[in-house]
Amino acid sequence: MIKMDRKLTHTDSKGRAAMVDVGHKPEQLRIAAACGFIRMQAETVKLVRDNSIKKGDVLKVAEIAGIQAAKQTPALIPLCHNLELSQVNVTATIMDDGIEVKTECRCTARTGVEMEALTAASVALLTIYDMCKSADTSMVIEGITLSGKSKKDIQ
Repeated sequence: MIKMDRKLTHTDSKGRAAMVDVGHKPEQLRIAAACGFIRMQAETVKLVRDNSIKKGDVLKVAEIAGIQAAKQTPALIPLCHNLELSQVNVTATIMDDGIEVKTECRCTARTGVEMEALTAASVALLTIYDMCKSADTSMVIEGITLSGKSKKDIQ
């Protein structure tokens, strides 16, 4: 459900794009998790499971790509803050009908790490697509979503 009464935070009083000032906020432990899925043919799943994709180990490469992507989020998404990430986890798991990607990003900052977690999931899934596209032209990336976020005061 979209809340229509909320003010857009990334625009100034004249409607121009603006980076949010978070300087007044306290630093907190921030954690965000995201997930997504790439649906593929059973034959492609078997190739990945057997590590028979010619470009290499699909799961390991996708996980590394996701970690790299999280670290590059502010370079990819214009109004994101630079965050010093303390941890990025990316896990790609083979299912019967495709591969599920789960990510978690952590930092101590004045703003959240949702975009880093979502970027990690997106790029991990795109990497799987790229590595498997010669074997399967019907793959579909779906359901990229924020699965959780939290913040906790630093004691």
